[in-house]
Amino acid sequence: MTTILFISLLVLIILSVPVAIAMAFSCALVFVSYYPGSPMIQLLAQSMISTSDSFPLMAIPFFMLVGTLMSRSGLAEEIIAVGDAITGSMPGGLGASSIVACMIFAAISGSGPAVVAALGVILVPAMVKRDYSPGYAGSVVAAGATIGPVIPPSIPMIVYSVIAGTSVVSMFAAGIGPGVLMGLMLILVNNFIAKKRKYKGKERVGGKLWVLQQCWQAKWALFLPILILGGIYGGAFTPTEAAVVGSFYALVVGKFVYRQLNFNKVFEACVEAGVLSCLSMFILGGATTFGRLLTIQRIPQSLAQGMLSMTDSPIIIITLIMVFLLITGMFIDTISNIVLFTPLFLPIVVSLGFSPVLFGVVMTMNLCLGMITPPVGVNLYVAQGISRAPFESLIKEVFPLILALAAAIILTLIFPQISLFLPKLMGQMI
Repeated sequence: MTTILFISLLVLIILSVPVAIAMAFSCALVFVSYYPGSPMIQLLAQSMISTSDSFPLMAIPFFMLVGTLMSRSGLAEEIIAVGDAITGSMPGGLGASSIVACMIFAAISGSGPAVVAALGVILVPAMVKRDYSPGYAGSVVAAGATIGPVIPPSIPMIVYSVIAGTSVVSMFAAGIGPGVLMGLMLILVNNFIAKKRKYKGKERVGGKLWVLQQCWQAKWALFLPILILGGIYGGAFTPTEAAVVGSFYALVVGKFVYRQLNFNKVFEACVEAGVLSCLSMFILGGATTFGRLLTIQRIPQSLAQGMLSMTDSPIIIITLIMVFLLITGMFIDTISNIVLFTPLFLPIVVSLGFSPVLFGVVMTMNLCLGMITPPVGVNLYVAQGISRAPFESLIKEVFPLILALAAAIILTLIFPQISLFLPKLMGQMI
């Protein structure tokens, strides 16, 4: 049974069959082969429905709607102006501003490709005008957008919480420190490259007062992450309710404050968010059935025993897991990786004494690297479409930024308090 399950899944993925369909078909093949005529086949259909019928998962379409509304309402331009005011005077200031803008937008959308699409169309042409190479301009935005699924609200972390049984609030709190660390590491590397290539920043005209003025001008945009995260951490509403509140806020501000939203734009935003959400739900349905079959066959326990029999060093085991996830992240999207491998690796890391919350954060950080590595590299493809640079150029330019993000992952593993300090301070389970 296990052989058929994994070989059929591997073959379908190699044939470029969507992961959701590949998992569902592999499960159906096992049911037909080993349980012909039994009601076990109903497990697949039941899982597809019961998985979607989850209150925490309702946050996914609404957080996606927040991002799609913001990209059409003018709030993205205000966020970019704030980033430019904070870091624009540094060497390579606009590159650093792009990373800061990605960090702020990440606290709203929770999706990497959404960050690239919303900010890239503005930032990449602006960097090219300041003599940045198109390939580097696209790479900076693509790399900065990997912070999107780490800084809350995070769609992959919601999925991980549902599968692992952890608190969504704990995961959100644990993602803030590592997300900021990722941004700082990218800014350091950008600063080094900018000095080497003589990418100059713009002259700051008003000092700290200018920064405050830009922040005040962007107050409507900056209040959105405060509303969402403050409401969650303050206990005013759940992450799902926060997503609904955020969607309503983005709609009202975009319509009545910035006056850029009309019926057509709202309809387009709803359709885009709906399509993206359906893909995530479909993946989760197939993955839930896949996970149940693995549990029936005791695959997680066997894998854990096998790895522990090879070595009892937690460092070696977690390194092997991280390398494995890094490789799979190059071929399978982030959410699919989480639903496939969380049931396999979580029992192992918990048995080694690792916090499931910490593992969820570093797993998400690791898989986000797949957004800027071919062949899946969705952020790179979006950035390439915006920058019009040769894809080979983006791959070359993004490599030092990948190293910066990898360093952030290593530091989070070595110093877990980077991630766990805030959840502990809030009294959350870790």
